[in-house]
Amino acid sequence: MGDYPRISVHQALGAGPVADVLLWRRWRGGVVVLVASTALWSLFDRAGYNLLSFASHVLLLLVCILFFWAKSASLLNRPLPPLPDLEISEDFVLGAADVTRVWINRASSVAHDIAVGRNLKLFVQIAVVLWIISYIGGFFNFITLVYIGILLSLSVPVLYEKYQDLVDQKLIVAHKIIQIQYQNLDDNFLRKIPMPRNKEKKSK
Repeated sequence: MGDYPRISVHQALGAGPVADVLLWRRWRGGVVVLVASTALWSLFDRAGYNLLSFASHVLLLLVCILFFWAKSASLLNRPLPPLPDLEISEDFVLGAADVTRVWINRASSVAHDIAVGRNLKLFVQIAVVLWIISYIGGFFNFITLVYIGILLSLSVPVLYEKYQDLVDQKLIVAHKIIQIQYQNLDDNFLRKIPMPRNKEKKSK
């Protein structure tokens, strides 16, 4: 298995409340996510409900509840509805901007390596991944794909944590097979494709 330090699945998922839900250590949270996602998927995919109409109806119901709650509170001398602070903190915006910047830089780096660096291996890898995503997307709509992703998120981590040793052994074998097949493809095909080199512009 190697001499590298091994981290737990809980640590790999961030060791926070999200990891607790995904690993069913907070089973109530897992149940809520599962039931809510199943209800929304049934509502949008099976019943044909529109996402925009659903959002507007929920907001309309919320506004009506708050309005009549405030009116009845003023008439009956009851406390007003406890509304949280709806302001977005600067730390939250900066954190989201940092995460977005990292992903944009990664995408730009990949695009640069393909377009300018003419990295054929990276191009083939990206093309295969995009083709697989497009092929899978042809069988399901977006809502169903999101629902499947939620189901996998609630099942794969906890199963992997339970059978981690066995799964790691199988993944190591599969990784070696993929490396051998990719090396054969690289030796027999990719390296035989002529790649034009960038010509330096002569200064006039």
